[in-house]
Amino acid sequence: MSTDFDRIYLNQSKSNGRFRIADSGLGWKVSSSGGSSANQQKAPLLLPVTELASVHWSRGCRGYELKINTKNEGVIQLDGFSQEDFNLIKNDFKRRFNVQVEQRDHSMRGWNWGKADMARNEMVFALNGKPTFEIPYAHINNTNLTSKTEVAIEFDLQRDDYEPAGDEIVEMRFYVPGITVSDADGEEDEEESATADAKVKEEGEGEVEREEDGESQDVDMTKEEKTMAEAFYEELKEKADIGEVSGDAIVSFQDVFFTTPRGRYDIDIYKNSIRLRGKTYEYKLQHSQIQRIFSLPKADDIHHLMVLSIDPPLRQGQTSYPFLVLQFQKDEETEVQLNVADEEFETTYKDRLMKQYDAKTHVVLSHVLKGLTNKRVVVPGEYKSKFDQCAVSCSFKANEGYLYPLDSAFLFLTKPTLYMPFSDVSIVNISRAGQTTTSARTFDLEVVLRSNRGKTTFANISKEEQQILETFLRSKNLRVKNEEKEVQQRLENALGSDSDDADINMGSAGEDDESVDEDFQESSGDDDVAEEFDSDAAVSNSDGEGEDADRPAKKTKLE
Repeated sequence: MSTDFDRIYLNQSKSNGRFRIADSGLGWKVSSSGGSSANQQKAPLLLPVTELASVHWSRGCRGYELKINTKNEGVIQLDGFSQEDFNLIKNDFKRRFNVQVEQRDHSMRGWNWGKADMARNEMVFALNGKPTFEIPYAHINNTNLTSKTEVAIEFDLQRDDYEPAGDEIVEMRFYVPGITVSDADGEEDEEESATADAKVKEEGEGEVEREEDGESQDVDMTKEEKTMAEAFYEELKEKADIGEVSGDAIVSFQDVFFTTPRGRYDIDIYKNSIRLRGKTYEYKLQHSQIQRIFSLPKADDIHHLMVLSIDPPLRQGQTSYPFLVLQFQKDEETEVQLNVADEEFETTYKDRLMKQYDAKTHVVLSHVLKGLTNKRVVVPGEYKSKFDQCAVSCSFKANEGYLYPLDSAFLFLTKPTLYMPFSDVSIVNISRAGQTTTSARTFDLEVVLRSNRGKTTFANISKEEQQILETFLRSKNLRVKNEEKEVQQRLENALGSDSDDADINMGSAGEDDESVDEDFQESSGDDDVAEEFDSDAAVSNSDGEGEDADRPAKKTKLE
């Protein structure tokens, strides 16, 4: 007869179910009432007795937790038990399977230092012998040695059973100080003190003399010295089965230059994932993370670019990389052969890949990624600039780059990489950059997105590209607003130049014929002027003529 428990959660899932202990093993099935359709289709858990390795009972998120370490299926967590269930479960496991259920107390001090123990299926971080937290190896996606004393762990967010419950941790870093010395055969000597290690480092190669119990002793320098962080990193990498052997890769490309993230990386492509191996950092991404693949010639006619759109993006500390930008020499060629058996190639890859490639490097890589990810490769469309290029030179804020008007989107390269589908564009504004002589030769392209998601301005585009770019955008049924033309049109309307034959009405300033002023009476001569400047001029007739007659004659000026 079996023992059942209701409202039990498997591996911290959102949906609960029924847990059963039977003579043949353990089982769990999602509850038939409530929950989403996806949860209803969740496969039940069936664990035979032969898989049981160890069982622990401890406090959990929803009460008490039963953690089962298996031999081949990792760690299984069952949460939601009550405290009274412990005795029943303990007796059942002892009677049915002859397995002892150990009660484990977690450390509640909240300290962030302790000892890391690499167990069978998980890494246990403990303090004073009590576990603080555990990280199952199956939840680790990647690990990197970020410095001489620091190791970073990235968690897997692409699992099929991944059910995020709000905010979740995506990366954890461990500070591991100290130096360890290992023998030539790889065995570590943990009794080497930090002082001795420092002395070995200072003396360099050869033999180092060390005082021990008053006697001198020679230390063989055949021992290999490395940091504790490096040893921790290598052990975790081996336990978590993160570092796939390069021989298992379907195809590899060596020393490929990346502009984002910047550096040179070796690309190993596996059946379900891709690993980028750099000198200081490594990345791992699943094929399902690749959303789009772009293959674009660079406007310098020397290089060719490949862009991979990644979701969720790759992370390095606080920096995320939603786009990977690869750069190749335009005429660089490569010859590779898939590392796949003939039978596997015929059954799995025949319709998607070629057994052997001998072509340009960017063509080979594009074809391989297309076949493994089932994503089409986006290439330049019908747009051609004045100089017969598929991109125009421009700047985004302080960054210079190239804007690619593709058939269905805008793509700006290289830093930052911006992708804007035409379906998200509300209107495109074309405006002049300014009124100076230099800016009169360029214009700005402002892309306004729908739903008030902001706008992006690409500046300093050559004026020669304006008409070609405007025609292309209108052919894609985009709303294009030319502010310069609208200003000119408003000016013409304000001046009344609706027709080409009509003259501009300039008012009285535009009259050609002189009009006669009827109130104006022209004098017979320049008498007043002559009287003022010429002493011999005749006296003019005026209304005061009688008064002038009584005046004495002017005396002649004597010289």
